[in-house]
Amino acid sequence: MGLFSSNKMQLFGVDVSSSAVKVLQLSKSGKKYKIEHYGVDALPDNAVVEKNITEVDRVSAAIRNAVKRAGIKLKNVAIAVSGSAVITKTINMPSDLTEDELEEQLSLDANQYIPYPIEEVSLDFNILGPVENTPEMSHVLIACSRTENVDVCVETIEGAGLNTSVIDVESFAVEATYNLMKDGLGLEDDEIVALFDIGATTTTLHIMYQGRSIYTRDQTFGGKQLTDEIIQRYGLSVEEAGLAKRQGGLPESYESEVLQSFSDSLIQQISRALQFFFSATEFNNVDKIILGGGTASIANLVELTEQQIGVPVQLVNPMENLALASRIDEIAIIEDSPALMTVIGLALRTFD
Repeated sequence: MGLFSSNKMQLFGVDVSSSAVKVLQLSKSGKKYKIEHYGVDALPDNAVVEKNITEVDRVSAAIRNAVKRAGIKLKNVAIAVSGSAVITKTINMPSDLTEDELEEQLSLDANQYIPYPIEEVSLDFNILGPVENTPEMSHVLIACSRTENVDVCVETIEGAGLNTSVIDVESFAVEATYNLMKDGLGLEDDEIVALFDIGATTTTLHIMYQGRSIYTRDQTFGGKQLTDEIIQRYGLSVEEAGLAKRQGGLPESYESEVLQSFSDSLIQQISRALQFFFSATEFNNVDKIILGGGTASIANLVELTEQQIGVPVQLVNPMENLALASRIDEIAIIEDSPALMTVIGLALRTFD
């Protein structure tokens, strides 16, 4: 099972985060997509740590629950490995090579591109197109991950009674969804867009430029810090704290004593991630910031981020231009919308 691999069959996306499993199936009519099925199931603490599945049985059980809840009948799945577990590189290769010849050449040259022995990794490639002004050469994107990372994904999916049809890279799934929604958000290809996916324990920065993810970085910070503070301060359970965070009902002091401090810390993390990007690349600015992930929709975060960083900020809307089947709970999925970037991108793989 290689990265990018596809059996050209109908499949659905499975996104495993540190706090929940999401499953989503799309259909397509002409150029329009519709969400046919969607389900989510919470994960226990430490079942996934820093985007690595550590308790396969528990994650498999959550996938089974989410699939049942969603009413999905398909068995073929697209799942992603996180960017931190993947090495990607774009190289130039002769355009006249067949795919088999290209695969053989990359295997021979692998030690030039990856720091691991070839027998310890899953390596795959995708031909992006000809090199500008040099048509006899093609841009080739190579991606590799240690085989153990791929194997745990396959084991988890099989444990849920499903088949692994595609193993994608998280940043490429996000890229696919970004390109689906960018027109609706008024984003131009020549803009440098910082897309932040703020999860429960990890915040991931994806820098989007000309429709591609050109830089990815994970930081250990997320909404769990806010949940933990609510639990500690107000004596609530994990479930009660999560519900109160989304729907309100906390004491009046919550915003000034808890939420403000968390928002300031989160914006500090956003600023720090941008500084890392500037110092590691030739870029020294971004044109827009897009906030996504389950923590992105907390009160006033968009406005505060824009004030403190001085760049236009928007909340991500991956459901832009997606229709909903009548069986979908519209209120629930709209509430989850900022956290659906990865699973929508994975579901799109059925149309490759």
